[in-house]
Amino acid sequence: MPETSILSDDFVRELINVGEVDIVVGVPTYNDGRTVGQVVQAVRAGLLKYFPRERSVIVNADGGSRDGTQDLVRAASISDLSIGSSVHALRTLHSISAQYEGGPANGIALHTILAAADLLQARACAVVSPESVTLEPEWIERLLRPLFHDGRDLILPVYRRHKFDGLLIRNLVYPMARSIYRCPVREPYPADFAFSGALGSHFLSQDIWTQEHGRRGTELWMTLSAMAARFKVAQAFLGTKTRPEDAPSDLVSAMRETAGILFSSLDSYSSAWNSPREPLDAPCQGCEPAVSLEPSRLNRKRLYQMFGFGISELEPVFLSILSPATHDELRRIAKLPEESCAYPA
Repeated sequence: MPETSILSDDFVRELINVGEVDIVVGVPTYNDGRTVGQVVQAVRAGLLKYFPRERSVIVNADGGSRDGTQDLVRAASISDLSIGSSVHALRTLHSISAQYEGGPANGIALHTILAAADLLQARACAVVSPESVTLEPEWIERLLRPLFHDGRDLILPVYRRHKFDGLLIRNLVYPMARSIYRCPVREPYPADFAFSGALGSHFLSQDIWTQEHGRRGTELWMTLSAMAARFKVAQAFLGTKTRPEDAPSDLVSAMRETAGILFSSLDSYSSAWNSPREPLDAPCQGCEPAVSLEPSRLNRKRLYQMFGFGISELEPVFLSILSPATHDELRRIAKLPEESCAYPA
């Protein structure tokens, strides 16, 4: 049965008017008016260019934006196809938006997109971040094509990142997920990804949607759930990944959220790692070297402030896991002036 309880009556009526589709592209948003228009136009161009015969819909799950985000998404609908004379839409392309309750929370947005895709009986669903300002129409083809032609169930991204970007993914999430679940995916906590209708139904049937994992860090949980259940995984190289310079970042919160999901999954999916299993293949389409050596601007003042804040906030944890000498040295470094602060090996 389609899960409709999270969908408002008005949204259900909009979805019923769309009818059954082949492809859903979900865009979770909250006050993303500055970037979402560009992202949605690239999504629209990708659908029209690479999937002109498929019935498609862009579904925006919004957490209560007040900056016109929803209007920008709706503007991507149908007839004003100004993409170029070489692109012809063989079917109507709908772009609809709904505000969910209980937000803003990315997990609730994902639950809304999953329920909408299930109601529309979509064969494939992609989710793209409204912050993916480098998104090109080709991303849509690379994310969705393996679902239709290779029988894959989950397509995860590979980005070209600067060596100082994505350190939490590279140094914690990737090696831990790979060693536990024996699947070498580079981005287990994806911002842009795609999954089959069958895997979407699997996600909906899980009992996490009333838990914290169903609100925060849900993308990581979805990846771990798919790997534990041995769904067919693949990766797609999408190119350079950047974020808006003023995008908020709470490293302490991200660490807690990410580590919490990783370690709680050990209990939830114990059968996936406490007995011998064959590695789970995850071929990568078009993969290139994933580390960029381009110069990057580092905000040293912010790093210094975050270090001092972390030493203070996490002191109870440090006292329980570090020797007194190591803890004292961390506190000493945190008190140094910014210009002379150095963290030795």
